[in-house]
Amino acid sequence: MAKVVIKDSPYNVKRAKILDIKSLTEKEKLFKIVFEDLSWLDFEPGQFIMVSLAGIGEIPISVCSSPLNRHYFEICVRAVGKVTNSLHRLNVGDIIGVRGPYGNGFPIKMIEGHDLLIIAGGLGLAPLRSLILYAIDNRRDFGEIHMLLGCKTPKELLFVDEIEEWRRRMDLHFACTVDRADPDWKGNVGLITSLIPGVDIDPLRTYAAVVGPPIMYKFVIKELLAKGLPVDQILLSFERHMKCGMGKCGRCQIQNLYCCKDGPVFTFKEIMDMAEAL
Repeated sequence: MAKVVIKDSPYNVKRAKILDIKSLTEKEKLFKIVFEDLSWLDFEPGQFIMVSLAGIGEIPISVCSSPLNRHYFEICVRAVGKVTNSLHRLNVGDIIGVRGPYGNGFPIKMIEGHDLLIIAGGLGLAPLRSLILYAIDNRRDFGEIHMLLGCKTPKELLFVDEIEEWRRRMDLHFACTVDRADPDWKGNVGLITSLIPGVDIDPLRTYAAVVGPPIMYKFVIKELLAKGLPVDQILLSFERHMKCGMGKCGRCQIQNLYCCKDGPVFTFKEIMDMAEAL
């Protein structure tokens, strides 16, 4: 009997090789990856992939590199479970499985021509990094760009070298805060919401992209609404227990929506009346 080969299936797992590994913090590592067949991962900022290790498991991880980079893609992995800890033990040259990308990312074409307010809490900077790099690479397509970053302590800041570059750029408005400072920290101390009132924006021409821990969302949204941002211009990325990536298993369901298929990026207007969302 002839062998049956299924092509172009969304379930297909492609072999990918690790090109480089960089430790960002004690818990997070940045992996630079390329497909073995040298094909390009065509994704939008905010989309995710399913990463698998044979015999161990599979997890969803946001792509954190620029979608304009056709040579490789990057993921930021926090070691918190069986699969992520196993990923942290891999070396350059090792092979992983990748399928995707999945979901809806940030609506780039809708945002272009407008001002952009980026609010990243903790690990939320990883998926937002893709949007940041895209906006910087296409700086003329955006108006004012404001970046607000926050994390618990200075040692938990991701992409420290890039943060310094963003801080120095004259075409960005940048602010960073930590919940608890150490003796060497010279910046702001306080919750990320404390930075929002001081941001000078035109609410009707501004899109806000918000990613962070779930507890952060209600308070950030409250501050953005106080600034006058329309509910359909507040963009939120949700994290749920996604297993299939295509809205089949129902594990990431938020009432009538599936986080993996209809999200993970939603406007506040889409979920504002859903108690399960926030």
